[in-house]
Amino acid sequence: MKIKGFRFSAVEAAIKKPGRLDLALIQSLTPATTSAVFTTNSVKAAPVLLSRDRVAKGPIRALLVNSGNANACTGKQGMEDALETTRLVARYLEMDEEEVLVASTGVIGVPLPMDRLTVALHPLVNSLADDAGLEVVAQAIMTTDTFPKMGSRQGTAEGKPYTIAGVAKGSGMIMPNMATMLAFVFTDAAVELEWLEQIFGSGCDLSFNAITVDGDTSTNDTALIMANGAAGNEPLGGHSPGGAEFVTLLNELLLSLAHQIVRDGEGATKFVTVTVTGALNDLQAKKGAMAIANSSLVKTAFYGQDANWGRILAAVGYSGVTVDQDQIDLLFDDVLMVKNGIFVGGDAETRGSEVLRRKEFCVTVELKLGMGCATVYTSDLSHDYVSINADYRT
Repeated sequence: MKIKGFRFSAVEAAIKKPGRLDLALIQSLTPATTSAVFTTNSVKAAPVLLSRDRVAKGPIRALLVNSGNANACTGKQGMEDALETTRLVARYLEMDEEEVLVASTGVIGVPLPMDRLTVALHPLVNSLADDAGLEVVAQAIMTTDTFPKMGSRQGTAEGKPYTIAGVAKGSGMIMPNMATMLAFVFTDAAVELEWLEQIFGSGCDLSFNAITVDGDTSTNDTALIMANGAAGNEPLGGHSPGGAEFVTLLNELLLSLAHQIVRDGEGATKFVTVTVTGALNDLQAKKGAMAIANSSLVKTAFYGQDANWGRILAAVGYSGVTVDQDQIDLLFDDVLMVKNGIFVGGDAETRGSEVLRRKEFCVTVELKLGMGCATVYTSDLSHDYVSINADYRT
């Protein structure tokens, strides 16, 4: 997976378990217009604080990412370690350190193993290549992920072809209010900064802000997009002839990456689409859908393939969304379970349980109070989720 004007590399720095790539570097050969969103958690990792400040200052030329260690809750030393890694990368690549971003993911509260990391930086820089592709980056940022997450889309602006490609990681600690744990998108299209910030933010709302695995928001959540203009088009903006196509392709890619995260949810056996319609507004619909998607009782019922519709209505009821319980309808795929707040009876229980036996299904709640609607994506909650997280640090 190649994008003009970008080079990629990944090495094993022994930050996490032996035999796995855990340090990646992305370089743009020219300064790239960059937009990013970060965790809303009040406890923020050093890489988040550093990269947030640098994105606001101007174009970016490099991104260093490690897995196995979050560099979060590591105090002043954690920030100095993050700064030092960007200094070294900048020195090797002959650029200003302010043009280098850093991201980390892994165990919280443990200092970065700087002795191993700094030794690995030289071979990491030396192995940069445009033919390495994003695949190695996708592998290097994995923690409890069971497969690398990536995707790409191709478009044309002014007759000039461009690519939008991205990688993501995330399996647990997934319910961001901005992005997922890590998501990086790269395009060789030229894009106006203000417009890029607008469409990337709205794209994240429809994708990474619409997923949940366990209701936890990470200290390290980072999603960013870099556009280096190597395709040679005039910068795309809101009124550009190719602008609408670019937005469509970007949103498709972001949603694909978000879906891959949910499908790889720790211990997940189901991919569930939850839609709430007829709310007073879209915000209320999103609130109700997230309450359903985050409910441990609902998610364990999904795992047990139990058509326990009462748990879903209870979640909507405590979500704070305005409801009239005498008007609520509930469907599992096309099986109507509840009509006007009452179980429909007959063979609905059997048919509903059959739906829940599928690997993928939809839950739809119709409130019939307004035009608000929202869709979110979630997984079930299995025994394996507990097993994975009970001894994550070991």
